Amino acid sequence: MTDTFLLGGDLPVRRLGFGALRLTGRPDARRTASIAVARRAVELGVTLIDTADSYDLGDNETLLAEALHPYPDGLVVATKAGRINLGSEWFDCGRPEYLRQQAELSLRRLRLPRIDLFQLHRIDPVVPLADQAGALRLLRDEGTVRHVGLSEVTVGQIEAVRRIVPVVAVQNRYNLADRRHDDVLAYCERHGIAFLPWLPVAPRTLTPAAYEVAKRHGATPAQVALAWLLHRSPVVLPIPGTGSLDHLAENVAAAGLRLSADDLALLDTGLG
Repeated sequence: MTDTFLLGGDLPVRRLGFGALRLTGRPDARRTASIAVARRAVELGVTLIDTADSYDLGDNETLLAEALHPYPDGLVVATKAGRINLGSEWFDCGRPEYLRQQAELSLRRLRLPRIDLFQLHRIDPVVPLADQAGALRLLRDEGTVRHVGLSEVTVGQIEAVRRIVPVVAVQNRYNLADRRHDDVLAYCERHGIAFLPWLPVAPRTLTPAAYEVAKRHGATPAQVALAWLLHRSPVVLPIPGTGSLDHLAENVAAAGLRLSADDLALLDTGLG
């Protein structure tokens, strides 16, 4: 099992990344704690951090810049655009002018000259897919973004976008108990595309099989769930998120957990 992946063919990252969604951007004591978590993630060796323009109305990106800029060499900060969060509801928005606007705003908030990985947060069903992919292609061609990724997509949608612009990463929900995107993962593996499972650890993943394997290794069920993802395919890059320093250390340590064939058989037979 390799610990690194060459994202887009030119960005080496450690396969266990960090999802910044749970870092609050509010101006209170939690902000200080969130900054500490982001910094500690990098200290522990994380080289891939995932955020989005819609997290805290962009303040999640601002917080990461506050915590980590100037960024250390080798750190990849990926962001997303194409969804709007107004508090209790989410809306898709894939209009080309909106994607461009959000890419430019993300550059400012993150204090980056270029976004290494810019992901379409969702495909907007009311905007032609070719228009959305075309906007991503223009951003890539002009150098605003280095690589393009997609989120919550089917194999057919990936292929359609790849006819317009190269796709180096796909971010779909996937974990020990939710394997509905096995076909997407298989496609990514065949084509060398990074597969970033969001919600890599969920309550449903902490099942008897996970507890049994955890007991064998002196680990936690959450660590087993992350280790299973790392064993699942060399293109899988889990991005667990947390606002806790303790949980962060636990998650990062999962990269060192080596599961046996018996462990994997138990987890697969019991579907977690």
